[in-house]
Amino acid sequence: MPVKEIFSVTKIVNNDGCFDLQFRKDTRHERTGAPTYYRWKTQFIVTSPKENVKTLEKIKKEMGCGKVTVAGSQARFSVQNIGEISGIVVPFFRKNSLTDKKKKDFELWSKAVEIIERNKGKALTAWKKNELCSLMEIHKSSAKYKNKPRQAKWLDMAKALTKTK
Repeated sequence: MPVKEIFSVTKIVNNDGCFDLQFRKDTRHERTGAPTYYRWKTQFIVTSPKENVKTLEKIKKEMGCGKVTVAGSQARFSVQNIGEISGIVVPFFRKNSLTDKKKKDFELWSKAVEIIERNKGKALTAWKKNELCSLMEIHKSSAKYKNKPRQAKWLDMAKALTKTK
Protein backbone atom coordinates (compact mmCIF):
# COMPACT_ATOMS: atom_id res chain seq x y z
CA MET A 1 0.00 0.00 0.00
CA PRO A 2 1.50 3.41 -0.96
CA VAL A 3 2.32 5.79 1.87
CA LYS A 4 0.14 8.91 1.73
CA GLU A 5 2.31 12.01 1.85
CA ILE A 6 1.44 14.38 4.67
CA PHE A 7 0.43 17.86 3.50
CA SER A 8 2.90 20.40 4.90
CA VAL A 9 2.74 24.11 4.15
CA THR A 10 6.30 24.62 5.39
CA LYS A 11 7.68 21.85 3.16
CA ILE A 12 5.96 23.40 0.12
CA VAL A 13 7.15 26.91 1.07
CA ASN A 14 10.73 25.69 1.57
CA ASN A 15 10.65 24.55 -2.08
CA ASP A 16 8.31 26.94 -3.87
CA GLY A 17 7.64 29.90 -1.57
CA CYS A 18 8.89 33.46 -1.81
CA PHE A 19 9.05 36.23 0.79
CA ASP A 20 9.05 39.31 -1.40
CA LEU A 21 10.10 42.85 -0.47
CA GLN A 22 9.84 45.57 -3.13
CA PHE A 23 10.20 49.30 -3.44
CA ARG A 24 7.48 50.22 -5.93
CA LYS A 25 6.59 53.15 -8.14
CA ASP A 26 2.87 53.59 -8.80
CA THR A 27 1.46 56.19 -11.18
CA ARG A 28 -2.20 57.07 -10.71
CA HIS A 29 -3.21 57.67 -14.34
CA GLU A 30 -6.86 58.20 -13.43
CA ARG A 31 -5.98 61.29 -11.35
CA THR A 32 -5.33 64.77 -12.71
CA GLY A 33 -1.63 65.15 -13.49
CA ALA A 34 -1.10 61.37 -13.05
CA PRO A 35 0.79 61.68 -9.73
CA THR A 36 3.52 59.16 -8.93
CA TYR A 37 3.85 57.45 -5.54
CA TYR A 38 6.65 55.35 -4.16
CA ARG A 39 6.11 52.72 -1.49
CA TRP A 40 7.57 49.65 0.18
CA LYS A 41 5.53 46.51 -0.32
CA THR A 42 5.78 42.97 1.03
CA GLN A 43 4.09 39.86 -0.24
CA PHE A 44 4.17 36.15 0.44
CA ILE A 45 3.90 33.95 -2.66
CA VAL A 46 3.84 30.26 -3.51
CA THR A 47 3.83 29.25 -7.17
CA SER A 48 3.24 25.93 -8.87
CA PRO A 49 2.18 24.51 -12.23
CA LYS A 50 -1.56 25.09 -12.73
CA GLU A 51 -2.16 21.34 -12.40
CA ASN A 52 -1.30 21.73 -8.69
CA VAL A 53 -3.80 24.53 -8.01
CA LYS A 54 -5.56 22.31 -5.41
CA THR A 55 -2.37 22.33 -3.31
CA LEU A 56 -2.41 26.13 -3.31
CA GLU A 57 -6.10 26.11 -2.35
CA LYS A 58 -5.16 23.89 0.63
CA ILE A 59 -2.47 26.38 1.67
CA LYS A 60 -5.03 29.21 1.44
CA LYS A 61 -7.49 27.23 3.57
CA GLU A 62 -4.86 26.30 6.19
CA MET A 63 -3.52 29.84 6.45
CA GLY A 64 -6.94 31.50 6.31
CA CYS A 65 -5.90 34.35 4.01
CA GLY A 66 -4.62 35.21 0.57
CA LYS A 67 -5.75 34.58 -3.00
CA VAL A 68 -5.15 31.82 -5.53
CA THR A 69 -4.93 32.82 -9.19
CA VAL A 70 -4.07 30.98 -12.41
CA ALA A 71 -2.40 32.70 -15.35
CA GLY A 72 -1.17 30.70 -18.31
CA SER A 73 0.49 27.54 -17.07
CA GLN A 74 1.20 28.85 -13.54
CA ALA A 75 -0.91 28.88 -10.38
CA ARG A 76 -0.07 31.35 -7.63
CA PHE A 77 -1.05 31.77 -4.01
CA SER A 78 -0.28 35.24 -2.66
CA VAL A 79 -0.87 37.33 0.43
CA GLN A 80 -0.36 41.05 -0.15
CA ASN A 81 -2.39 42.67 2.63
CA ILE A 82 0.07 43.94 5.27
CA GLY A 83 -2.41 43.22 8.08
CA GLU A 84 -2.75 39.57 7.00
CA ILE A 85 0.99 39.28 6.49
CA SER A 86 1.84 40.61 9.97
CA GLY A 87 -1.13 39.02 11.73
CA ILE A 88 -1.27 35.59 10.04
CA VAL A 89 1.72 34.79 7.78
CA VAL A 90 4.53 35.92 10.12
CA PRO A 91 3.09 34.16 13.22
CA PHE A 92 2.43 31.01 11.13
CA PHE A 93 6.10 30.72 10.13
CA ARG A 94 7.34 31.64 13.59
CA LYS A 95 5.33 28.65 14.87
CA ASN A 96 6.05 26.35 11.87
CA SER A 97 9.76 26.81 11.30
CA LEU A 98 11.28 26.83 7.83
CA THR A 99 14.76 25.47 7.04
CA ASP A 100 18.10 26.76 5.79
CA LYS A 101 18.02 29.63 3.27
CA LYS A 102 14.25 30.00 3.43
CA LYS A 103 14.39 30.45 7.22
CA LYS A 104 17.06 33.18 6.91
CA ASP A 105 15.09 34.87 4.12
CA PHE A 106 11.92 34.77 6.27
CA GLU A 107 13.71 36.29 9.28
CA LEU A 108 14.92 39.26 7.22
CA TRP A 109 11.52 39.66 5.53
CA SER A 110 9.64 39.57 8.84
CA LYS A 111 11.79 42.49 10.09
CA ALA A 112 10.78 44.43 6.97
CA VAL A 113 7.12 43.53 7.61
CA GLU A 114 7.36 45.01 11.14
CA ILE A 115 8.78 48.28 9.79
CA ILE A 116 6.17 48.56 7.04
CA GLU A 117 3.32 47.68 9.42
CA ARG A 118 4.53 50.29 11.93
CA ASN A 119 4.50 52.97 9.21
CA LYS A 120 1.24 51.93 7.52
CA GLY A 121 -0.67 54.97 6.29
CA LYS A 122 2.30 57.37 6.64
CA ALA A 123 3.92 59.11 3.70
CA LEU A 124 7.47 57.84 3.10
CA THR A 125 8.79 61.31 3.92
CA ALA A 126 7.36 60.89 7.46
CA TRP A 127 9.19 57.60 8.12
CA LYS A 128 12.29 57.54 10.31
CA LYS A 129 15.44 57.66 8.19
CA ASN A 130 16.93 54.64 9.98
CA GLU A 131 13.84 52.55 9.12
CA LEU A 132 14.12 53.41 5.42
CA CYS A 133 17.82 52.54 5.56
CA SER A 134 16.99 49.25 7.33
CA LEU A 135 14.55 48.30 4.55
CA MET A 136 17.19 48.98 1.89
CA GLU A 137 19.70 46.86 3.82
CA ILE A 138 17.18 44.03 4.27
CA HIS A 139 16.37 44.16 0.55
CA LYS A 140 20.07 43.94 -0.32
CA SER A 141 20.80 41.18 2.23
CA SER A 142 17.87 38.99 1.20
CA ALA A 143 19.05 38.78 -2.44
CA LYS A 144 21.49 36.00 -1.53
CA TYR A 145 18.57 33.80 -0.42
CA LYS A 146 16.64 34.19 -3.69
CA ASN A 147 16.87 31.76 -6.60
CA LYS A 148 16.47 34.54 -9.16
CA PRO A 149 17.03 37.90 -7.45
CA ARG A 150 15.73 40.82 -9.48
CA GLN A 151 17.42 44.18 -9.67
CA ALA A 152 15.41 46.78 -7.79
CA LYS A 153 14.22 49.47 -10.20
CA TRP A 154 13.46 52.36 -7.87
CA LEU A 155 16.05 51.91 -5.10
CA ASP A 156 17.83 55.12 -6.13
CA MET A 157 14.60 56.97 -5.25
CA ALA A 158 14.51 55.16 -1.88
CA LYS A 159 18.12 56.26 -1.25
CA ALA A 160 17.22 59.83 -2.20
CA LEU A 161 14.42 59.81 0.40
CA THR A 162 16.90 58.93 3.14
CA LYS A 163 19.16 61.81 2.15
CA THR A 164 16.40 64.42 2.36
CA LYS A 165 15.68 63.73 6.04
